[in-house]
Amino acid sequence: MNLGPHAPFIVAAYGIATFVIGALIAWVMLDHRAQLRALDDLELRGVTRRSDRAPEKTA
Repeated sequence: MNLGPHAPFIVAAYGIATFVIGALIAWVMLDHRAQLRALDDLELRGVTRRSDRAPEKTA
């Protein structure tokens, strides 16, 4: 495969794009774990989710 005179630019662009996408995937995975830990901490302190409560009766 001959990429011509622009081969270094093409290879660098693909490399940078691959790195950025990988970094974004890692960031989302790490943030997901942090959010789960935060939710667990809140539940341990007694904070409940609104969806777990019984519906309030209105007049």
